[in-house]
Amino acid sequence: MIESSSLGARVYSDLPEAQVNFKDARVAILPVPYDGTSTWGKGADRGPKALLDATDNMEVYDIETGTEVHREGIWVAPDITEDASPEAMTTAVREAVSQVLGAGKMPFVLGGEHSVSIGAIQACHAAHPELAVLHIDAHADLRPSYHGSECNHACAVHWASRNCTLVQVGIRSMDASEREFIQSGCLFTGDDCHHRPDEDWMAEALAALGKRGVPLYITVDLDAFDPAFVPHTGTPEPGGLTWHQVTGLIRLASQHGNVVGMDVVELAANEHSAPSDFLAAKLVYKMLTYALNPTPLS
Repeated sequence: MIESSSLGARVYSDLPEAQVNFKDARVAILPVPYDGTSTWGKGADRGPKALLDATDNMEVYDIETGTEVHREGIWVAPDITEDASPEAMTTAVREAVSQVLGAGKMPFVLGGEHSVSIGAIQACHAAHPELAVLHIDAHADLRPSYHGSECNHACAVHWASRNCTLVQVGIRSMDASEREFIQSGCLFTGDDCHHRPDEDWMAEALAALGKRGVPLYITVDLDAFDPAFVPHTGTPEPGGLTWHQVTGLIRLASQHGNVVGMDVVELAANEHSAPSDFLAAKLVYKMLTYALNPTPLS
């Protein structure tokens, strides 16, 4: 159990004034350095640390909004290291997210591979039965099971497809067997995102999420971006999204829904090249900014 007086495992953004205890935080960041089921490139287990290390070297003033979201209180949990099985990891994440939600905080999970999202989505759905999920990814991740497990990275949003409204954006790789699990009017492929005006497909994606104020979980697999932007991810796919498409959609979705949980996954950190780490760190900061909507600095 997390004690209310617990200080974070590290200070988010490496600023002394950003140190908070759990009780005073609005957000709890939950790093899950798990890479147990990935089937091509490895390294996602190094992603959470690399992302947080990059955050320590990032300017914290957001030019777009005139804010510094770290002032809202961002607490960083110790790593969730359960790796006995994909199912055990899923249970550990679900329990941690449930505790964060029960304390009135927003959970932000840092993967690790995309399977870490399953438990987080389940916990958010238990707390918010009308939950909608915005899934930004190159891959559909809708297999009922893969390699003998329902908690494989290839199954990351299958449970959500059966229990939540699931809107998928940026998809450009899938198996034919996954088609039956796509919800009607809720798939926006990479081709949609490139060959239609952004304002058109984004408006449709927001409408598909449901009514304004709907409880919303946002999951971002970094391979949603074109490999030109994020080369260091487990399974890169050509034809991906741009920085402004991803952040623009998340900004609008945060205005449309009530964000109750988020994650960023699949940073396959490379010790010899850091651009992907810094994009991921900046993305998390922007997502927090949009979701928490802090007051601009005077």
